[in-house]
Amino acid sequence: MPSLQTALPPELANNAIRLYRECLRRAKYIGHKQHNTELVVGMVRQQFKKHIHETDPEKIQKLKDDAARGLINHIIYESEQITGRKFSKRA
Repeated sequence: MPSLQTALPPELANNAIRLYRECLRRAKYIGHKQHNTELVVGMVRQQFKKHIHETDPEKIQKLKDDAARGLINHIIYESEQITGRKFSKRA
């Protein structure tokens, strides 16, 4: 299965720390808009800390793909809100 991270800039996708920081930025943005910043940021931190000692490369890749998927979904959602145009099919 190809990596979802190809949709992100390589300097972000290949570096777990940069990916974590970008996830935190998005969490703060979402939290600010929904007035629950601490909760959303806490959820992101909890997920990264939960897997901080993971050493299996395949599992690490899956975790990074999951984080990338979350970022991509948020970018698509924000683009849809700004343009009023749907980029994804929702059931």
